[in-house]
Amino acid sequence: MSTFGVPVTVDTLLNEVKIEDYDALAIPGGFEEYGFYDEAFSEEVSELIRGVNSQHKPIASVCVAALALAHSGILTGKKATIYHLNGGNRQKQLGEYGVEVINEPIVQTDNIITSYCPQTAPGVAFSLLSILMGEEKMSEVRTAMGY
Repeated sequence: MSTFGVPVTVDTLLNEVKIEDYDALAIPGGFEEYGFYDEAFSEEVSELIRGVNSQHKPIASVCVAALALAHSGILTGKKATIYHLNGGNRQKQLGEYGVEVINEPIVQTDNIITSYCPQTAPGVAFSLLSILMGEEKMSEVRTAMGY
């Protein structure tokens, strides 16, 4: 990634984020072969996650993004879910962080939402919207979108 020919990294951009300017954090999953874990496990991402969590703001993750949350330490001792296919390899990995892995599509614990595959993304979005705007507004949007 670059801005006017100057290389910009995700970590550089994250250092400019002011948590107080945001109401929530949403992290999509990604693929190992495209560098997802290199970025998701960076100290800058972990600091951002811990900062958002310390302010009790909602944090939503889809699929393997729960590993970034676990790596930051905010899921230790909590219930969460993660990608459930391929023999449960990612579930085992999440468990190694001291997480109580629940084999359900979406798990919400306190201010944290996790899900177990890309197909759950709309459900995660609606859960996050419900936290931010309330159940009534979420239902209105959900209906307008045809869900």
